[in-house]
Amino acid sequence: MRLVEILIPERKREAVEETLEEEELDYTLVQEESREEPSVVITFPLPAPAVESVLEALRNTGLEEDSYTVIVEAETVVSERYEDLEQRYAQNTARISREELQAQAKDLTPRFSTYLVMTIMSVVVATAGLLLDSPAVVVGSMVIAPLIGPALGASVGTVINDRSLFRRGIKLQAIGLGVGIVTAAVFAFGVRTTGLVSPMFNIFEISEIQGRLTPDLLSLAIAIGAGVAGAWTLTAGTSAALVGVMIAAALVPPLGVVGIGIAWGLPAVALAAAVLVLVNIVTINITSLAVLWYKGYRPDEWFQQDEARISTEKRAVVLAATIVVLSAFLGGVTYDTYRTGAYEEGVNDDVAAVIESPDHSELELTDVAVEYDDPVPIRQPERVVVRVSHPVGTDPPRIGDEIRPRESLRVESAIPLPSGPLVESQRAEVVVYYTERG
Repeated sequence: MRLVEILIPERKREAVEETLEEEELDYTLVQEESREEPSVVITFPLPAPAVESVLEALRNTGLEEDSYTVIVEAETVVSERYEDLEQRYAQNTARISREELQAQAKDLTPRFSTYLVMTIMSVVVATAGLLLDSPAVVVGSMVIAPLIGPALGASVGTVINDRSLFRRGIKLQAIGLGVGIVTAAVFAFGVRTTGLVSPMFNIFEISEIQGRLTPDLLSLAIAIGAGVAGAWTLTAGTSAALVGVMIAAALVPPLGVVGIGIAWGLPAVALAAAVLVLVNIVTINITSLAVLWYKGYRPDEWFQQDEARISTEKRAVVLAATIVVLSAFLGGVTYDTYRTGAYEEGVNDDVAAVIESPDHSELELTDVAVEYDDPVPIRQPERVVVRVSHPVGTDPPRIGDEIRPRESLRVESAIPLPSGPLVESQRAEVVVYYTERG
């Protein structure tokens, strides 16, 4: 519920009182004597869904230019008329007023200096957490990231035709991404050159980094969830802190991976993570924009509504086109994940068939691993490493020759050749390691 306080000129008191009576509102009037023009302060409680429609009715009395309005959250109201008012607006969509939405969107974005410092610190913490392979540290970086404000601010500015808010949101998002990449690259390069990590350090063995190198179509689901939750929480007038963590989860760790890829001189790593960042931020913007438009937010002036609708449609088309282009990459990664998964399943089945044959009953399969030519899609299998154990004192049979002819080890070109379909190029190398067991 909200408590609304409006300062109006004495000459418009009668028109305002008539409007409030028509709405069946309880209100109080206090004479204001500190202004040159005779004025009164009118205070009344409202359910949150009723704020916008009541203020719209009051604006029709001509209050826009010569009054100011304060809207604050109230804990409780004890009044029979207020209970009736709640029931009347109970069927309305649960959302805050346009004025509150605009104010909250601005409040979510801190001052530029604070935004810059918090962005830098969150990316530094995320990059350190990635290099340490520490999920707890990576999650901690999301908590301090201030990225929710600009993303939602741009969408709010679009639907209510607040150009200043829209431009600020877009500007801060661009600055945040740019500063994040530079920060991560500089920090990772410093870590690498100062010996804080071993020269033999392999970033592809870190699970926290591996998860950001293969962005597939499921990445869209994460970004859609973050955008919808962020906008819905904002319109409901509840705390957006937890949703801010979700949005940061889609952006901050991938920014760290981009910087690590640059510092390690691995453009494929940086590109894969950068695509994930772009997909996430574009999807968050378009989904939050859709939610706000669905909730019915429009400019307060009728002549601005067509302009806002056209701007919203244009920006939605641009964002959707960007997602379609980037989704081609995500689709390729998804296909590569399916292809390599099917290949590994076939290899495991064929290796197990050899080991479990009656001729090799003394052998036990320990592990099968497929090594690829590149950790970033699109990948080609190069080597199959098989680890088996045999009883102490026995001479194990050489099973490599039995595994190599298997159909599953055939490696096909990942890209269709000009002549037509996928063709066989080679067979993956098979390496078998034997260990004795007591």
